[in-house]
Amino acid sequence: MTQTTPIPTVTNAGLRKRLAAAVYDWLLLLAISIAYGAAVLAVKIKLLGLVLAEGEKASMGPMGLIGWLFVLMAFYCLFWRRFGQTLGMKAWRLKVTDIDGKRISISRGLLRCCCAILSAIPAGLGYWWMLLDPERLTLHDRLSGTRVWQLPKEP
Repeated sequence: MTQTTPIPTVTNAGLRKRLAAAVYDWLLLLAISIAYGAAVLAVKIKLLGLVLAEGEKASMGPMGLIGWLFVLMAFYCLFWRRFGQTLGMKAWRLKVTDIDGKRISISRGLLRCCCAILSAIPAGLGYWWMLLDPERLTLHDRLSGTRVWQLPKEP
């Protein structure tokens, strides 16, 4: 069963609210990242027998980095698929759907994550794109076939 957002009663979300929601999510992701890093270090020390020299800093290594990126992408994809919004998006009444207003799939969520990284890399140009776009879509909205709606205030 797919849920559809009532398109006539909502508008595309603006850049300020998207960025505000992202700040909320980044705070949560910071806590998740710290917990992930601690878990990776615990596995390396307890299970793999890693011994750090005095003053040496721990490193996750390439596999730890790939796992961390997987955790971050899973956060977004699972929230978008299950609820249509992350916790930050919920606070700012934003919801992500496909272009037709339907809940996005995990694969579309992964595509959106990858395209969002590309949007962010060149000084956030893919996000600034929405200021010129007639439908106020970011570059990664366009590339992934998604959009972020500004939901109305509840009565």
